[in-house]
Amino acid sequence: MATAFVFPGQGSQAVGMGHALAEMSAAAREVFEEVDDALGQSLSRLMFEGPGDELTLTENAQPALMAHSLAVMRVLEREGGVSLPGACLYLAGHSLGEYSALTAAGSFRLADAARLLKLRGQAMQGAVPVGAGAMAALLGLDFEQAAAVARDAAGSEVCDTANDNAPGQVVVSGDRAAVERAVALAKERGARRAILLDVSAPFHCALLQPAADAMAEALGAVTMEDPATPLVANVTARPVAHAADLPDLLVRQVTATVRWRESMMFMRDNDIDRVVELGAGKVLSGLARRIDREMSGIAVEGPEDIDALLKEL
Repeated sequence: MATAFVFPGQGSQAVGMGHALAEMSAAAREVFEEVDDALGQSLSRLMFEGPGDELTLTENAQPALMAHSLAVMRVLEREGGVSLPGACLYLAGHSLGEYSALTAAGSFRLADAARLLKLRGQAMQGAVPVGAGAMAALLGLDFEQAAAVARDAAGSEVCDTANDNAPGQVVVSGDRAAVERAVALAKERGARRAILLDVSAPFHCALLQPAADAMAEALGAVTMEDPATPLVANVTARPVAHAADLPDLLVRQVTATVRWRESMMFMRDNDIDRVVELGAGKVLSGLARRIDREMSGIAVEGPEDIDALLKEL
């Protein structure tokens, strides 16, 4: 089977994440300790023990999810003999998961990725006053229908397509009033469900341009290497193999649509039939099966999952 490794985005965090890995593996503990040192905070304790409302803060959730994903990757490498590029043909990450994927592929140093994601979380949260923005899931409309709803709901405000996750699952983002109009309009146009999401900021829309500017400056100060395995980028749904192309894609990603459905379809059309999700939760492995029923999705979160994956690989 041809394999892609994918890395989860925000929303997959949960108290206790990574704890079992840290207890069983020195390689995993090294990752958590390195991230703690880079950030000057005990992020690992927050991951393992909570409280949940503090872990969910964007500035904590983003580096925490990356740390968990990289701990899984480090265990696979050190204790399972798995290495990139041999283990998979492509990498992809959902939003912040692109940083996890690129760190796994050697483009970023772990400490740099942790600091970049801390800043990214702070910048995204700070770009829009609390309560001024919103996001909503439109279920049962295809992407073109959802994009038309967003355009028609925007008026003089912002309402953009934030995530094209799977057939019939699109998220819109922008000014609260515009997103609320999109929810009503989507229902009128036949959406199965249209619901506001419990999020702290309107991610992946034009309102986050200040955060994109902050990331452009931060990325300009970080050294990047070519990824060991090509990354299928959120912004283009096409592979990128050269470090010189990464800063622009990562900056654009802050305000652009996460083209996850198209990314998975590209990989499917280029021989991928197994998606392995490294880190917290099972969202992306589940989406893979929704996008193509012939594609298998495997979630690798803890020690038992790692053992099972090594047997498959």
